[in-house]
Amino acid sequence: MQSVDPASAVSSHHAAAPGVSIYGRITRRLLPLLFICYVACYLDRVNIGFAKLQMASDLSFSDTVYGLGAGMFFIGYLAFETPSNMILYRVGARRWLARIMVTWGVISAAMLFVRTPGAFYTTRFLLGVAEAGFFPGVVLYLTQWFPSRRRAGVVAIFMTGIPVSGVLGGPLSGWIMSSMGGTGGLASWQWLFLIEALPSIVLAGVLWKALPERVADVDWLSAAEKGWVQSQLDAEHDAKPDASLRQMFTDARVWLCVLINFCIATGQYGVSFWLPTLIKRLGLHDNFQIGYLSAIPYLAGVIAMLMLSRTGDRLRERRWHVAAPALVGAAGFVLSTFLQHDTTLALAALTIATGGVMATLPLFWCLPTSFLKGASGAAGIGLINSVGALAGFVSPLLTGVLNDFTHDARYGVAMLAAWLVLGAALVLRLPRALVNR
Repeated sequence: MQSVDPASAVSSHHAAAPGVSIYGRITRRLLPLLFICYVACYLDRVNIGFAKLQMASDLSFSDTVYGLGAGMFFIGYLAFETPSNMILYRVGARRWLARIMVTWGVISAAMLFVRTPGAFYTTRFLLGVAEAGFFPGVVLYLTQWFPSRRRAGVVAIFMTGIPVSGVLGGPLSGWIMSSMGGTGGLASWQWLFLIEALPSIVLAGVLWKALPERVADVDWLSAAEKGWVQSQLDAEHDAKPDASLRQMFTDARVWLCVLINFCIATGQYGVSFWLPTLIKRLGLHDNFQIGYLSAIPYLAGVIAMLMLSRTGDRLRERRWHVAAPALVGAAGFVLSTFLQHDTTLALAALTIATGGVMATLPLFWCLPTSFLKGASGAAGIGLINSVGALAGFVSPLLTGVLNDFTHDARYGVAMLAAWLVLGAALVLRLPRALVNR
């Protein structure tokens, strides 16, 4: 009787029923924990937007001081992210991601001690240093489990942690800001930093014990299934040309992805750091109401991310799935500047903007991972995310300066739209055959 190779049998089965069983099981085992960790991570990164509602007046911070402090996070992030990703590549995701989470949780809680602009800038810088490497480390980790053709949907599930942090964090932050002030002698913004830092510290221990390092380590896949998954990854890996670190740093495609990420992230952080303030300037003053309403745009972001990533994977199309929502986001921002005297319509426009911006994020990360691999890939992903994350410094700072100089928030919002249009144009310069996989 002719013998049948188990990996071949699994491959044949899954060729007939793509997406069934194996990748579904991997997704259910890995993504919930990584997703929850990213929600905690992103909440600690951007809760400064809610803290500003009271912190700025308590400490006499102008919009420029706030914008610079919010952006200082990304200077630390830029300086340490690529080295952090290289360390993760060497020591493994489980221990390094857990280390990151503990450090950022402690420093985020320490924000409650800020009293001066200098302390504000320093603590935000250290928070960026602490968090550097988490996001690109997870992206790199997922490439060790999922081939490119399945990656957009998986990265989308993970990255919905960004808008979900807004959906959950908005009402939570609004409640803390409206009800905790004076308790234990602390202001409401101090309680905000303390309470929202605790989940990160707890989750670090869960991640340390529960996250498998690689396919070969798990006991919830059979030997044949593990062999088949690894064969899919090896085949894709072998199809990518090898590149040294020097070649990676001189690759025009990598730097084009850096620029695209910068443009998209400018819009993203415009939403993250200024949405509560923009909603407040529509004429609302109750912090809990602001928190509740800020969840609406983020909910639209969750829906848009999941829908577009699914169609992107199904159609194997990446460029327009990034460019089109970026243009929609820009249109939403522009509309909001004309509708600011009507709270309902302005919030609807900001919802469109947020949905468009958020939908670009998971599809973007399918672009560089389609041609990067190995150690150079780890460095490349770190470089793209860290240099692109300079937008997190530039976006809140420029918005704050424009607000202080013009006393009109519309100019800052229009600037965000312009960056998104430029990002959409740059995406279409990537060769279709390179990224549509």
